[in-house]
Order: sequence, then structure tokens, then C-alpha cells
Amino acid sequence: MSAQPGAAPSDPEPPRAGWPGRAAELASDLSGDRQMFHVPWGKAMMWIFLLSDTFIFGTFLTGYMSVRMATTTGWPNPSEVFALTIGGVHLPLILIAIMTFVLISSSGTMAMAVNYAYRRDRRRCAALMAGTAVCGALFVGMQAFEWSKLIAEGVRPWGNPMGSAQFGASFFMITGFHGMHVTAGVIYLAIVAWRVAHGAYERKGYEIVEIAGLYWHFVDLVWVFIFALFYLW
Repeated sequence: MSAQPGAAPSDPEPPRAGWPGRAAELASDLSGDRQMFHVPWGKAMMWIFLLSDTFIFGTFLTGYMSVRMATTTGWPNPSEVFALTIGGVHLPLILIAIMTFVLISSSGTMAMAVNYAYRRDRRRCAALMAGTAVCGALFVGMQAFEWSKLIAEGVRPWGNPMGSAQFGASFFMITGFHGMHVTAGVIYLAIVAWRVAHGAYERKGYEIVEIAGLYWHFVDLVWVFIFALFYLW
């Protein structure tokens, strides 16, 4: 039925407010294969990966605390187990302190690399990422020395001459799993740094540097919990 002459045209239907309206918008985005949230897919996938990794490390550390509190045999004193004698001076936890300093410092160089990436200063970005990878490699090297020292002293995943047998299993499982993450991060950062230096991201942007930074900061944060619960408790 046609509108009568002189009648005002009908107003378009106003957008629906609240959660029903937002749900309709999300459904429209899905049906149109559009991005619902303004987060790059690479960054979103990294967050999902880190969330799943958080559950794994949380399970490991919770299991360690349960074993530590339930053991009926003496638990070794970390200050003595991880001590070094340098120049005739007995230094408790000196190696662990250096490892922690190196890894936490690498978070600073990684943050600066991300800053220079968004300024499109690829030379400084690549240099800082390479420096971060070197710090990670130093950390892994010191951890390998720590492992070899304990193995030479008879510590095994199934036994420990210094006290509770669960000490060796907890130590090698937790630090080994974290060391694998650091090693993977070193390789990842080295590859991205090489590509940044050669201008591989000039056109598509430097979001990959921020994604690599998310992974590296997560690895550093996990070490803080391992350091507090395993070496200071």
C-alpha cells in the first residue's frame, strides 16, 4: 500500500541497545567472516597458548608444593645445594642470583626492542632482540652448568643423596620444562631479529616483535615463581 502524499517517511529501525544488540553485531560479524575484536589473530593465538602454558606450569608448581609439604624425609636446603665456592668463599645461591638477574634484565631489552619496532627503527630493534637472545642463551648455559653439578653430586630424578628423593624429580622436571621454553624462545628471537634486520616486516608491520615479546615476558614471569618457590622456600 503506497504512502499518502505529504506523509512523513518512516524512520529506520534504531539499533538495539544492550547485550541483545551486541550479540546481534557479533553474529553479523561471524556470518560475514569479519574480525569481531580488534586484536590481531597472531597476538590472540599467542595469548591462548600462554594461557594453556600457565595451567601446565601452575600444575607443576602446585604438585611441587604438595610433595614438599607431604614428604616425611628431610628436604635439602637450597642455600647449601645450590651454593658455589669461589676463591675459598662459600656463596649460597650465587649462580641462581646471576641467572635471575640475566633473565629479568632481558625483559628490559625485549621491551625496548618492541618500542623501537613500532618506531620502525629496525636496526636498534634487531640489535636489542639479539641481545635478549644472548641473555637467554647465557641463562640456559648457566642452567646446564647447574644440572651437571647436581648430577655429578649424585642427584637423579629417582634419588637424591642429600635427602628426599622427590627433590631430584621436582628439580629436573620444573627447571627442565622451563629451560626448554627459554631455549625455544632464544631460537624464536634469533630468527625474528634476523628477519627484522633484513627488512622482512617493513610492509606488513612489526606486530611479530610484540608477539615474541609476550612469549619472552611470560617465560621471565614463570621464572620468578620458580625462583621464589623452589630456591627461596
